[in-house]
Amino acid sequence: MASESSTVISNTENLMKYMNLDQRGHIQAEYVWVDATGNCRCKTRTLSKPVKTVDELPEWNFDGSSTGQAPGDNSDVYLRPVAIFPDPFRQGDNILVLCETWDSDGTPNKFNYRHEANRLMEIHAKEEFWFGLEQEYTLLGTDGWPYGWPKGGFPGAQGPYYCGVGTGKVYCRDIVEAHFRACLYANIKISGINAEVMPSQWEYQVGPCQGIEMGDHLWMSRFLLHRVAEEFGVRISFEPKPIKGEWNGAGLHTNVSTVSTRGDGGMKVIEAYMKKLETRHNEHIAVYGEGNEERLTGRHETGSIDKFSYGVADRGGSIRIPRQVAKDGKGYFEDRRPASNADPYQITGIIVETLCGGL
Repeated sequence: MASESSTVISNTENLMKYMNLDQRGHIQAEYVWVDATGNCRCKTRTLSKPVKTVDELPEWNFDGSSTGQAPGDNSDVYLRPVAIFPDPFRQGDNILVLCETWDSDGTPNKFNYRHEANRLMEIHAKEEFWFGLEQEYTLLGTDGWPYGWPKGGFPGAQGPYYCGVGTGKVYCRDIVEAHFRACLYANIKISGINAEVMPSQWEYQVGPCQGIEMGDHLWMSRFLLHRVAEEFGVRISFEPKPIKGEWNGAGLHTNVSTVSTRGDGGMKVIEAYMKKLETRHNEHIAVYGEGNEERLTGRHETGSIDKFSYGVADRGGSIRIPRQVAKDGKGYFEDRRPASNADPYQITGIIVETLCGGL
């Protein structure tokens, strides 16, 4: 399935006869990293044998001047493997390798947000942070218009699309299903999918994950989504307000708990956390995604970007405490402020820092 306006032709069917060729004992390792603008980049190298841990993988490098991560006169940026996932495209012993980016002087690249987040989580490991992220996104034709929408026009008003079933209510389910299965194959902790409020918008959930694993799994799931959509000639947008006006935006709702909130008396801990989050509202907004001001308007199930608020079962607040959590007196809370294009390392990192201190 490709957009009506698309000239993209997928030759995946022809490719498959080559993918079945014997690799003669060699392994393909797809190194994946995050660039300066929050997009995934990748390149592949051949390994002489299967590997099981990141310690067996060599460092690599790339031209950082072509990704916005280094100047042209000192362009080498190094890739340090941090996580391995089975490759759902090449299968077999082939792997996807998530990497951090490091400069030649031995310091983390300025766009390597994972390093600091991991440092904070290791310091506060005893808190046992669990995260669950809800990634919303929009599927676009190659013309940049939401897939299935009338060209230059609009479908019917929001209402029948959320968790919808049937032609005219949902679009691109084939891509969504392919992505779901690819994530399962790759051992991504994907926990569910659903069609969203705006037509051609979907959501998938990743988690619960402990600590830095959250960002690792979310970033690799984004890579897989782009990679799957590539074969269908459809574009993926993580823009927080892809269509202006009376249409829901796209967020990255972040569910958070600690060993204290999950235990008896956890609700009191959550309420204490709310005070800490309120004092650093502006600092959080600063790293919660580009263009978020167009989404956090106080309408369309969002709170105002200028004011911190929270409440039980309140989808119009900055933070929602699920009703069941209030009833049980323990559990988790949902930060509804992050935009769909926010970096999960920055989100989880600042939450740990705000609730427990930076050190």
